[in-house]
Amino acid sequence: MATQASTGGSDFLSNLGRIYGFYTGGFVAFVLLLAALEMIGVPNKVLGYLFVFFTLAVYAIIGVLSRTAQVSEYYVAGRSVPAFYNGMATGADWMSAASFVGMAGTLFLLGYDGLAWVLGWTGGFVLVSILIGPYLRKFGAYTVPDFLSFRYGGNFARGLGVIVLVACSFTYVTAQIYGTGIIASRFLGMQFELAVFAGLVGILVCSMLGGMRAVTWTQVAQYIVLIIAYLTPIVILSTKIYGIPIPQLTYGHAIAAITAREQEMLANGLAAAASLKPHIQPFLSYSPLNFFAIILCMMVGTASLPHILMRYFTTPSVREARQSVAWSLLFIFLLYFSAPAYAAFSKLEVYTNIIGRDLSAIRPWLFSWGELGLIQICGKNAVNIDAVIAACKAVAGHPGVVRLQDFVINTDVIVLSTPEIAGLPYVISGLVAAGGLAAALSTADGLLLAIANALSHDVYYKMIDPNAPTARRLIIARVLLLAVAVIAAATAATKPGDILAMVGWAFSLAMAGNFPALVMGVWWKRTTSAGAVCGIIAGFGLCLFYLVTTRYFPGAGVQYFGMTSLLNPATGAPLVDIVKAMALPNAMESWPTLAHPLANKVGWFNLNNIACGLLGAPFGFAVIIIVSLLGRAPSREMQAYVDEIRKPRGRTVLEEKTT
Repeated sequence: MATQASTGGSDFLSNLGRIYGFYTGGFVAFVLLLAALEMIGVPNKVLGYLFVFFTLAVYAIIGVLSRTAQVSEYYVAGRSVPAFYNGMATGADWMSAASFVGMAGTLFLLGYDGLAWVLGWTGGFVLVSILIGPYLRKFGAYTVPDFLSFRYGGNFARGLGVIVLVACSFTYVTAQIYGTGIIASRFLGMQFELAVFAGLVGILVCSMLGGMRAVTWTQVAQYIVLIIAYLTPIVILSTKIYGIPIPQLTYGHAIAAITAREQEMLANGLAAAASLKPHIQPFLSYSPLNFFAIILCMMVGTASLPHILMRYFTTPSVREARQSVAWSLLFIFLLYFSAPAYAAFSKLEVYTNIIGRDLSAIRPWLFSWGELGLIQICGKNAVNIDAVIAACKAVAGHPGVVRLQDFVINTDVIVLSTPEIAGLPYVISGLVAAGGLAAALSTADGLLLAIANALSHDVYYKMIDPNAPTARRLIIARVLLLAVAVIAAATAATKPGDILAMVGWAFSLAMAGNFPALVMGVWWKRTTSAGAVCGIIAGFGLCLFYLVTTRYFPGAGVQYFGMTSLLNPATGAPLVDIVKAMALPNAMESWPTLAHPLANKVGWFNLNNIACGLLGAPFGFAVIIIVSLLGRAPSREMQAYVDEIRKPRGRTVLEEKTT
């Protein structure tokens, strides 16, 4: 039976090009079929259902076919994934709803300042390939806490690794499920709270039965869908407006057109100087310190996120782990190089087709998003024409056309709504929704698997029941996967106000909690167990303290910890008058809403809390070095292991992990 299974696996691996070639051709044919159905009058809602259910069905079939009862297959896909396909799977794992749906929206809203996210997220993979990824693969672990436990001895370091992993991954996975809820509620016409759980079913069928093996092959399929979906609208718009089907080459023309339109809107009274952020002007949303802090935190956080590092445990060799990082960069580059162009074309379409339009001539697609509370005009949800006209009539001196200051669009809607803004066929909107769903599902799969694997392998198997049989370990892993998924979906269904900020927080927490211990564990043989444990606690603790205090206990931060108001990046003036704010009766309120005058507006060194990794990581490094130098050096055997990990060739350090 084992021989037959391995033969079947090798046949599958040798035919991957053909299998995914047929899959890509089939998906393109499916899109063309739906385009034909739209032309003959099939309702948009039916097309939306077909897009969502077809893609979910394909992912579910891959997930079911990839089911496994082998521990190595479940945790690390049998360490048999070729570099090219692991790079593609990593690209899908990485390009979450935040990247696919949110990044172009962030660039739309922030302009130049939004590039901090693109630069940071892309640069992180360079750090993975140089400092961490290949060495963890050489070590032979199943999880990141596995490495921490072996390198630093015992379960205390492992337990800290699990705490950091869960803290980073849970907020991130909640954001992905939130993204699936937005897409499903818009394109399936479902209530948001139900749509969240509908998306959850799609996530679970991909990951529950086959673990990393199923997730890997599903993510390859999802990458193909999401990259086609992301590039298609801007290729069409680039061709339509400038006659060149390469949006990255016409992006400069779009920027010039936006700049000209900004001046025109100011001259015609369609925009107020206070509400218009010039697209190409830097440091209007972030000070230079925060701009470069976000780049660094996103970069280092990327190199520390457990669900990304797990992907490099699945390759056949250390060499292929390095190669797969290079492939990851290429596949991620395709989307990230296109995101600024996507934002520019979206903004040009909004400024041209929405701003300046008569209120009575607003196009109906806006109301679909307005009903979800994601587009507002004149301060009210744009649910229908009457509601918009009534809201704008209440504004003194309103001219009867949509002005820039009247129009508010959620950043998560930019990518999904661009085809509708530009008047493209509905099938393109459905395609983009399918791509966004693929991005959210692929990342959610990887994150849930990282959490469940850490809890089942590191907590249950390594700390509670080391003699547990394989069958029980896999049952525990699946039960935990289901439990974590349901809790995350329930959290997402409450529509937490700062969920997107929490995605950024995950990177800073990973940077502060994981990066110093991982890097020093590979690159400094003198690092001791006590040094690493103290470094993790110090770095992660400081970062978490800064986050929680500035967001949820800002009054206490001012009164007891010397925090001051952050500064307006454009003017340098304080964002809030601390004396007046502290005199208010709710100044010391705990867990305040974002409406609280101090929430997210106080801190140290004018540093936004999203970049708190800039405080935690250096502190963690310093504590590791000081405590390690004060203590006894690790054993010669451990130092020999570290030397072995750093050699590009040779045996895997923990051979038993590969069996």
